[in-house]
Amino acid sequence: MTGIITKLEDTITARRGASADSSYVASLFANGRAKIAQKIGEEATETVIAAMSGDKEELTKEAADLLFHLLILLADGGVTFDEVLAELERREGVSGHDEKAARGIK
Repeated sequence: MTGIITKLEDTITARRGASADSSYVASLFANGRAKIAQKIGEEATETVIAAMSGDKEELTKEAADLLFHLLILLADGGVTFDEVLAELERREGVSGHDEKAARGIK
């Protein structure tokens, strides 16, 4: 299942140094982390709206957009999806309340 994630990470890495005029991904990198983060916010909002509409197909599409932009943000931060998965595995079996408390989150 993560095969497509690996392909997307490779594509994102390859396009990072491309001309911003020729690549959407390159244009996001060229505009900086704040722009990438802004896109995450926009895509998250669109995903919530799709979820609330009850339209499964639209939710699927918006979730894909959100994940794609998250991969760009992770690449910008030097984080791989495998590192995110490893963190999720580390948390497996730990109560969400306990995990948040360990990080000092209320």
